[in-house]
Amino acid sequence: MTGLALAALAGTGAYYLSTALLLGWRGLGVGPARPSASGRRRVAVGGGLRRRVGDAELRQVVATTAVALPAGAVVGLAVFGGVLAASTLGACAGAVPWMSARVRRAEARAAAQEAWPHLLEEIRVQTGALGRSIPQALFEAGRTGPVSLRPAFEAARREWSLSTDLARAVSVLKARLADPTADAACETLLVAHEVGGTDLDRRLEALIEDRVLDVQGRKDARSRQAGVRFARRFTLLVPAGMALVGMSIGDGRAAYATPTGQVLVVVGIAAVVACWLWAGHLLVVPAEGRVFQE
Repeated sequence: MTGLALAALAGTGAYYLSTALLLGWRGLGVGPARPSASGRRRVAVGGGLRRRVGDAELRQVVATTAVALPAGAVVGLAVFGGVLAASTLGACAGAVPWMSARVRRAEARAAAQEAWPHLLEEIRVQTGALGRSIPQALFEAGRTGPVSLRPAFEAARREWSLSTDLARAVSVLKARLADPTADAACETLLVAHEVGGTDLDRRLEALIEDRVLDVQGRKDARSRQAGVRFARRFTLLVPAGMALVGMSIGDGRAAYATPTGQVLVVVGIAAVVACWLWAGHLLVVPAEGRVFQE
């Protein structure tokens, strides 16, 4: 019972330490404390997290971390019988929700990129065959677009309704979406709106073709990586299975609990995490840079 309490305390301490060093959080709560006048840097970090993850999802991730971290520490204590290995495994378990949130955001960005060719085609039809104005076509296409993009288009539409300034509305849309395709499409529409001309259809057609090729290329790259991604899972499954099997061989669990065993377990966990992160880095499809970012 004492070991279990020590493992929970060690896991909680690792959680507070990691959030304090990486996120700048203070206090004993499971989320960030109220910012002070001297916490400008921490406010900037927290604002960046909220923009990337979102307030609701951020609270969910923090709550999940508060559960996963001590749970991982308890499992580590049950398997390895020592506080050092338990706290290390708890810290790794606490990082899982943040990595999962990052994966979900990447999938959402990929889905948005795949939706943009259709949105551009809708804008092209409305400004050409239907004779709509560029702002009307842009916001109408956004209203019927993917659900994940609609809040950004709605915020830009409100800005347009208040100011009738397309440049300001486009700035809001680009800031909310933070996507290279959105930047290029918005700037193309803004220039056509301000300068005029009859070649908007041709420009949109060229942009649609470029976006379709980019989306298809990324899909092909991810499909070729499917086998490697499957094999990457063994980086976690095989060492975990070997650790469990080691408990049933001789005095396996007692060997884990020795000071030397605890150090070796921590080194093994660190090696597994390093290999996992390194493999993930090699599998990243390069993201297109934003060229019209304000």
